[in-house]
Amino acid sequence: MASFRRARRTVAAGAFTTFCWITAVIALFALAAIFWSLLTQGFGGLNLAVFTQSTPAPGSPGGLMNAIVGSIILCALGMVIAVIVGVLAGTWLAEYGRNTPYAEAVRFVNDILLSAPSVLVGLFVYDVMVAHVIGHFSAIAGAVALALIAVPIITRTTEDVLKLQPTALRESGVALGTPHWMAIRKILWKSAGSGILTGGLLAFARISGETAPLLFTSFGNQFFSLDPLRPMASLPQVIFNFALSAYDDWVRLAWVGALILAGAVLAANIIARILTREPRRS
Repeated sequence: MASFRRARRTVAAGAFTTFCWITAVIALFALAAIFWSLLTQGFGGLNLAVFTQSTPAPGSPGGLMNAIVGSIILCALGMVIAVIVGVLAGTWLAEYGRNTPYAEAVRFVNDILLSAPSVLVGLFVYDVMVAHVIGHFSAIAGAVALALIAVPIITRTTEDVLKLQPTALRESGVALGTPHWMAIRKILWKSAGSGILTGGLLAFARISGETAPLLFTSFGNQFFSLDPLRPMASLPQVIFNFALSAYDDWVRLAWVGALILAGAVLAANIIARILTREPRRS
Protein backbone atom coordinates (compact mmCIF):
# COMPACT_ATOMS: atom_id res chain seq x y z
CA MET A 1 0.00 0.00 0.00
CA ALA A 2 2.79 2.41 0.90
CA SER A 3 4.64 1.61 -2.33
CA PHE A 4 1.45 2.28 -4.32
CA ARG A 5 1.01 5.70 -2.69
CA ARG A 6 4.65 6.53 -3.29
CA ALA A 7 4.32 5.54 -6.96
CA ARG A 8 1.15 7.60 -7.31
CA ARG A 9 2.86 10.66 -5.81
CA THR A 10 5.81 10.16 -8.15
CA VAL A 11 3.55 9.95 -11.20
CA ALA A 12 1.53 12.99 -10.08
CA ALA A 13 4.70 15.01 -9.48
CA GLY A 14 6.10 13.99 -12.86
CA ALA A 15 2.85 14.87 -14.64
CA PHE A 16 2.70 18.26 -12.93
CA THR A 17 6.35 19.00 -13.77
CA THR A 18 5.77 18.00 -17.39
CA PHE A 19 2.70 20.23 -17.58
CA CYS A 20 4.71 23.17 -16.21
CA TRP A 21 7.45 22.60 -18.77
CA ILE A 22 4.93 22.42 -21.62
CA THR A 23 3.18 25.65 -20.60
CA ALA A 24 6.53 27.41 -20.15
CA VAL A 25 7.66 26.32 -23.62
CA ILE A 26 4.37 27.51 -25.13
CA ALA A 27 4.70 30.89 -23.42
CA LEU A 28 8.32 31.27 -24.52
CA PHE A 29 7.43 30.22 -28.06
CA ALA A 30 4.65 32.82 -28.23
CA LEU A 31 7.00 35.50 -26.88
CA ALA A 32 9.71 34.53 -29.37
CA ALA A 33 7.18 34.59 -32.22
CA ILE A 34 6.11 38.12 -31.26
CA PHE A 35 9.68 39.40 -31.10
CA TRP A 36 10.56 37.66 -34.35
CA SER A 37 7.59 39.30 -36.04
CA LEU A 38 8.63 42.71 -34.70
CA LEU A 39 12.23 42.20 -35.85
CA THR A 40 11.37 40.99 -39.35
CA GLN A 41 8.74 43.66 -39.94
CA GLY A 42 10.27 46.62 -38.15
CA PHE A 43 14.05 46.30 -38.09
CA GLY A 44 14.43 47.11 -41.77
CA GLY A 45 12.72 50.47 -41.26
CA LEU A 46 15.05 51.63 -38.48
CA ASN A 47 17.12 54.59 -39.59
CA LEU A 48 18.22 57.99 -38.36
CA ALA A 49 15.12 59.69 -39.76
CA VAL A 50 12.92 57.70 -37.38
CA PHE A 51 14.51 59.53 -34.43
CA THR A 52 15.02 62.96 -36.06
CA GLN A 53 11.82 63.60 -38.05
CA SER A 54 8.19 63.90 -37.01
CA THR A 55 5.34 61.75 -38.26
CA PRO A 56 4.77 62.39 -41.98
CA ALA A 57 1.78 62.85 -44.22
CA PRO A 58 0.94 59.86 -46.43
CA GLY A 59 3.57 59.35 -49.12
CA SER A 60 6.06 61.76 -47.50
CA PRO A 61 9.30 60.92 -45.71
CA GLY A 62 9.28 61.17 -41.95
CA GLY A 63 9.89 59.47 -38.65
CA LEU A 64 8.59 59.08 -35.12
CA MET A 65 10.52 61.71 -33.19
CA ASN A 66 7.45 63.55 -31.91
CA ALA A 67 5.79 60.28 -30.87
CA ILE A 68 8.92 59.01 -29.10
CA VAL A 69 9.45 62.25 -27.19
CA GLY A 70 5.73 62.46 -26.42
CA SER A 71 5.68 58.93 -24.99
CA ILE A 72 8.70 59.72 -22.82
CA ILE A 73 7.02 62.86 -21.46
CA LEU A 74 3.65 61.19 -20.89
CA CYS A 75 5.14 58.14 -19.16
CA ALA A 76 7.52 60.27 -17.09
CA LEU A 77 4.77 62.57 -15.84
CA GLY A 78 2.45 59.63 -15.23
CA MET A 79 5.09 57.66 -13.32
CA VAL A 80 6.01 60.65 -11.14
CA ILE A 81 2.38 60.98 -10.06
CA ALA A 82 1.90 57.22 -9.71
CA VAL A 83 5.07 56.58 -7.71
CA ILE A 84 4.34 59.35 -5.20
CA VAL A 85 0.71 58.33 -4.68
CA GLY A 86 1.28 54.57 -4.95
CA VAL A 87 4.26 54.33 -2.58
CA LEU A 88 2.60 56.51 0.05
CA ALA A 89 -0.70 54.64 -0.23
CA GLY A 90 1.01 51.25 -0.05
CA THR A 91 3.07 52.39 2.94
CA TRP A 92 -0.04 53.54 4.77
CA LEU A 93 -1.81 50.25 4.10
CA ALA A 94 1.18 48.20 5.30
CA GLU A 95 2.27 50.27 8.30
CA TYR A 96 -0.72 52.24 9.55
CA GLY A 97 -3.93 50.82 8.09
CA ARG A 98 -3.36 47.11 8.63
CA ASN A 99 -6.78 45.53 9.35
CA THR A 100 -8.86 48.66 9.88
CA PRO A 101 -12.20 48.87 8.03
CA TYR A 102 -11.01 51.93 6.12
CA ALA A 103 -7.92 50.08 4.93
CA GLU A 104 -10.06 47.18 3.73
CA ALA A 105 -12.18 49.63 1.75
CA VAL A 106 -9.05 51.16 0.22
CA ARG A 107 -7.75 47.71 -0.76
CA PHE A 108 -11.11 46.85 -2.31
CA VAL A 109 -11.14 50.03 -4.41
CA ASN A 110 -7.50 49.46 -5.36
CA ASP A 111 -8.31 45.94 -6.57
CA ILE A 112 -11.17 47.34 -8.68
CA LEU A 113 -8.88 49.92 -10.27
CA LEU A 114 -6.25 47.21 -10.81
CA SER A 115 -8.61 45.27 -13.06
CA ALA A 116 -10.56 48.18 -14.55
CA PRO A 117 -10.41 48.49 -18.37
CA SER A 118 -8.10 51.29 -19.40
CA VAL A 119 -10.72 52.75 -21.74
CA LEU A 120 -12.93 53.49 -18.72
CA VAL A 121 -10.06 55.36 -17.10
CA GLY A 122 -9.63 57.37 -20.29
CA LEU A 123 -13.33 58.22 -20.41
CA PHE A 124 -13.28 59.28 -16.75
CA VAL A 125 -10.29 61.59 -17.23
CA TYR A 126 -11.85 62.94 -20.42
CA ASP A 127 -15.07 63.83 -18.62
CA VAL A 128 -13.29 65.39 -15.64
CA MET A 129 -10.23 67.10 -17.10
CA VAL A 130 -10.66 67.41 -20.85
CA ALA A 131 -14.32 68.41 -20.92
CA HIS A 132 -14.53 70.48 -17.74
CA VAL A 133 -11.20 71.44 -16.09
CA ILE A 134 -8.82 72.13 -19.00
CA GLY A 135 -11.38 72.28 -21.80
CA HIS A 136 -9.27 70.58 -24.48
CA PHE A 137 -6.98 67.60 -25.09
CA SER A 138 -3.60 67.85 -23.38
CA ALA A 139 -0.56 65.86 -22.31
CA ILE A 140 -1.40 66.55 -18.65
CA ALA A 141 -4.71 64.75 -19.04
CA GLY A 142 -2.94 61.83 -20.71
CA ALA A 143 -0.38 61.64 -17.89
CA VAL A 144 -3.16 61.62 -15.27
CA ALA A 145 -4.91 58.78 -17.10
CA LEU A 146 -1.70 56.76 -17.22
CA ALA A 147 -1.05 57.51 -13.55
CA LEU A 148 -4.48 56.18 -12.57
CA ILE A 149 -3.62 52.92 -14.31
CA ALA A 150 -0.19 52.67 -12.67
CA VAL A 151 -1.14 53.66 -9.10
CA PRO A 152 -2.95 50.40 -8.16
CA ILE A 153 0.03 48.31 -9.29
CA ILE A 154 2.54 50.33 -7.28
CA THR A 155 0.23 50.47 -4.26
CA ARG A 156 -0.27 46.71 -4.16
CA THR A 157 3.44 45.97 -4.72
CA THR A 158 4.57 48.46 -2.09
CA GLU A 159 2.16 47.08 0.50
CA ASP A 160 3.21 43.48 -0.18
CA VAL A 161 6.97 44.08 -0.03
CA LEU A 162 6.71 46.18 3.13
CA LYS A 163 4.71 43.44 4.84
CA LEU A 164 7.50 41.01 3.99
CA GLN A 165 10.09 43.08 5.87
CA PRO A 166 11.13 41.58 9.24
CA THR A 167 9.59 43.05 12.36
CA ALA A 168 13.13 43.44 13.73
CA LEU A 169 13.68 46.33 11.30
CA ARG A 170 10.79 48.25 12.80
CA GLU A 171 11.89 47.40 16.32
CA SER A 172 15.42 48.60 15.60
CA GLY A 173 14.06 52.02 14.67
CA VAL A 174 12.00 52.17 17.84
CA ALA A 175 15.01 51.08 19.91
CA LEU A 176 16.99 53.99 18.51
CA GLY A 177 14.25 56.39 19.52
CA THR A 178 13.26 57.38 15.97
CA PRO A 179 9.65 58.07 15.05
CA HIS A 180 7.83 55.47 13.01
CA TRP A 181 7.78 57.62 9.88
CA MET A 182 11.53 58.09 10.12
CA ALA A 183 12.08 54.34 10.49
CA ILE A 184 9.94 53.79 7.40
CA ARG A 185 11.87 56.33 5.34
CA LYS A 186 15.36 55.42 6.52
CA ILE A 187 15.06 51.66 7.06
CA LEU A 188 11.98 50.01 5.55
CA TRP A 189 11.97 51.84 2.21
CA LYS A 190 15.64 51.10 1.71
CA SER A 191 15.21 47.45 2.63
CA ALA A 192 12.21 47.09 0.29
CA GLY A 193 13.71 49.27 -2.43
CA SER A 194 14.19 46.49 -4.97
CA GLY A 195 10.58 45.31 -4.58
CA ILE A 196 9.21 48.84 -4.90
CA LEU A 197 11.37 49.39 -7.97
CA THR A 198 10.04 46.18 -9.49
CA GLY A 199 6.48 47.39 -8.91
CA GLY A 200 7.32 50.68 -10.58
CA LEU A 201 8.74 48.87 -13.60
CA LEU A 202 5.67 46.64 -13.84
CA ALA A 203 3.54 49.78 -13.82
CA PHE A 204 5.74 51.39 -16.48
CA ALA A 205 5.46 48.29 -18.66
CA ARG A 206 1.68 48.45 -18.27
CA ILE A 207 1.23 52.11 -19.19
CA SER A 208 3.89 52.36 -21.89
CA GLY A 209 1.71 50.49 -24.38
CA GLU A 210 -1.68 51.93 -23.42
CA THR A 211 -3.56 53.46 -26.34
CA ALA A 212 -7.23 53.82 -25.37
CA PRO A 213 -6.74 56.35 -22.51
CA LEU A 214 -4.54 58.56 -24.71
CA LEU A 215 -7.12 58.68 -27.50
CA PHE A 216 -9.49 60.41 -25.04
CA THR A 217 -6.92 62.63 -23.30
CA SER A 218 -3.70 63.61 -25.10
CA PHE A 219 -5.34 62.77 -28.48
CA GLY A 220 -2.14 62.98 -30.55
CA ASN A 221 -0.25 65.60 -32.52
CA GLN A 222 1.34 65.29 -35.95
CA PHE A 223 3.90 67.95 -35.03
CA PHE A 224 6.61 68.11 -32.38
CA SER A 225 5.39 69.63 -29.12
CA LEU A 226 6.74 69.94 -25.59
CA ASP A 227 3.78 71.87 -24.19
CA PRO A 228 2.02 69.68 -21.60
CA LEU A 229 -1.13 71.79 -21.94
CA ARG A 230 -1.53 70.98 -25.63
CA PRO A 231 -2.24 67.70 -27.47
CA MET A 232 0.83 65.49 -27.70
CA ALA A 233 1.77 62.50 -29.86
CA SER A 234 2.65 59.12 -28.38
CA LEU A 235 3.97 55.87 -29.79
CA PRO A 236 0.93 53.71 -28.92
CA GLN A 237 -1.45 56.21 -30.50
CA VAL A 238 0.68 56.56 -33.64
CA ILE A 239 1.05 52.77 -33.92
CA PHE A 240 -2.71 52.38 -33.61
CA ASN A 241 -3.48 54.98 -36.28
CA PHE A 242 -0.74 53.99 -38.71
CA ALA A 243 -1.32 50.23 -38.45
CA LEU A 244 -4.95 50.66 -39.50
CA SER A 245 -4.15 52.94 -42.42
CA ALA A 246 -4.11 51.98 -46.09
CA TYR A 247 -0.66 53.52 -46.69
CA ASP A 248 2.32 51.17 -46.77
CA ASP A 249 4.76 53.79 -45.47
CA TRP A 250 2.56 54.40 -42.42
CA VAL A 251 2.25 50.66 -41.79
CA ARG A 252 6.06 50.30 -41.92
CA LEU A 253 6.42 53.13 -39.40
CA ALA A 254 3.86 51.39 -37.17
CA TRP A 255 6.03 48.25 -37.13
CA VAL A 256 9.12 50.33 -36.36
CA GLY A 257 7.29 52.06 -33.50
CA ALA A 258 6.15 48.71 -32.10
CA LEU A 259 9.73 47.44 -32.20
CA ILE A 260 11.02 50.55 -30.41
CA LEU A 261 8.31 50.29 -27.77
CA ALA A 262 8.97 46.60 -27.12
CA GLY A 263 12.72 47.22 -26.99
CA ALA A 264 12.28 50.03 -24.45
CA VAL A 265 10.18 47.87 -22.14
CA LEU A 266 12.63 44.97 -22.48
CA ALA A 267 15.61 47.23 -21.76
CA ALA A 268 13.92 48.71 -18.69
CA ASN A 269 13.26 45.24 -17.28
CA ILE A 270 16.81 44.09 -17.96
CA ILE A 271 18.28 47.17 -16.28
CA ALA A 272 16.00 46.67 -13.28
CA ARG A 273 17.07 43.05 -12.96
CA ILE A 274 20.71 44.13 -12.97
CA LEU A 275 20.18 46.91 -10.44
CA THR A 276 18.12 44.78 -8.06
CA ARG A 277 20.21 41.64 -8.33
CA GLU A 278 21.70 40.65 -5.00
CA PRO A 279 25.41 39.86 -5.00
CA ARG A 280 26.27 36.22 -4.60
CA ARG A 281 27.74 35.21 -1.31
CA SER A 282 31.01 33.39 -1.50
